[in-house]
Amino acid sequence: MPPTHTPGLNFIYLLLALIICIGGGAASGLATPPGEWYAALAKPTWTPPGWLFGPAWTLLYTLMAVAAWTVWRRRQQTSVRVPLTLFAVQLALNFAWTPLFFGMHQPGFALAEILVMLVAIIATTVSFARVSASAAWMMVPYCGWVCFATALNWAIWKLN
Repeated sequence: MPPTHTPGLNFIYLLLALIICIGGGAASGLATPPGEWYAALAKPTWTPPGWLFGPAWTLLYTLMAVAAWTVWRRRQQTSVRVPLTLFAVQLALNFAWTPLFFGMHQPGFALAEILVMLVAIIATTVSFARVSASAAWMMVPYCGWVCFATALNWAIWKLN
């Protein structure tokens, strides 16, 4: 395994993490945009404006990628298999939520899925904290946003 202080390799892995997180999120969103179905749904008054979601998710995916990369860099000092596996699981759940909610028009199933995702995010954050406090803190805004998204998903499901 290459040493963790190899600047070129570290940059490549950071870039790869950014591409996977941001690119995967963008692909999921572009493949299943909100569209007319979502526009016609009853939504709570505290629903954020549509333009906010792109910048918010870009920032969150960036923080997530840097957090995972930070944990990966500690692989010489401690085992990172469990934290990075948990990260991959929560990321897959994240990418699956958008097609489930927007593509399949299933807010109830999406609510069940986002609850599982939230548990996976919390588990990832706790696991990251055992490796790197800074990596765990980078996951906190994401966890907060998904808590909010869960409440929004629930409200939309109840209203419709």
